[in-house]
Amino acid sequence: MSTIVASFDQLASLHRDAIEERLVRYSTFGPGCPERLQAAIQHSLLAPGKRLRPLLVLSAAQVCGCDPREAMPAAGAVELIHTYSLIHDDLPAMDDDDMRRGRPSCHAAFDEGTAILAGDALLTRAFEVLAAELRPADVAAQCCVELARAAGATAMVGGQSDDLAAEGKIGSLEELEAIHHRKTGAMLIVSLRLGALIARADNDQVSRLSAYGRDLGLAFQIVDDLLDTCGETAAIGKKTGQDQERGKLTFPALLGEAESRRRASALIDAAIAQLSPWGPSAAPLITLAQFVLQRKR
Repeated sequence: MSTIVASFDQLASLHRDAIEERLVRYSTFGPGCPERLQAAIQHSLLAPGKRLRPLLVLSAAQVCGCDPREAMPAAGAVELIHTYSLIHDDLPAMDDDDMRRGRPSCHAAFDEGTAILAGDALLTRAFEVLAAELRPADVAAQCCVELARAAGATAMVGGQSDDLAAEGKIGSLEELEAIHHRKTGAMLIVSLRLGALIARADNDQVSRLSAYGRDLGLAFQIVDDLLDTCGETAAIGKKTGQDQERGKLTFPALLGEAESRRRASALIDAAIAQLSPWGPSAAPLITLAQFVLQRKR
């Protein structure tokens, strides 16, 4: 296994202020946006988070030879999409979670209607940001297409739909992986692809980053399932044990805790192996992969 060359906190600190400044700006709307709606949007978007997806965008751009500042609009856009998905996932009609990132979830702090509209606003804002701030125009258009596909009916939304449909049923490992390659993995993969597209990476680089993201996404979900089974609410920032209560198909339920941990570790090793052509310059992506495996929340 590759050596960690920097901690996640060190890597995040390089970009945290710039990311947070963008998120404040992107969640500030002009006249016409109701005060309560804006409050709900900022309640969710500006809550303390890992910002893993923005960091993947910036790190992919950097490893492909681009100044990460050029990819900041895409970094903001993926976090807007991610937060919209969390708001909607927490709704009573979906996962029915009252906590998110250590604070009341959006519908619990406001109401269901406002939460739905806050998610809608974040979703549309993401594409506004890409179209208005990325240059040149052909890269902006390509990034819009990539993000729309990753967040859409055949990827993230489709995975969430199948995840809901699988509740209370006995499923296979193949079915479980198919759900999470879309529900979780698609947004991690597209984060990397956006960074690569902005850097004008070649096909081999894009392919390697996509493969890295695919393995990373599945490992992320396995760890997420383990945290719901073994973690503590105070550390994770949301209630634990929810998956079992809802009869969700999860990796620990299907494989057991030990095999789930082994599989997550193997996936991270495979993801890191995709980075070998970049040598030491891939250090930020190695750090992010190791963080996914070791995270406690």
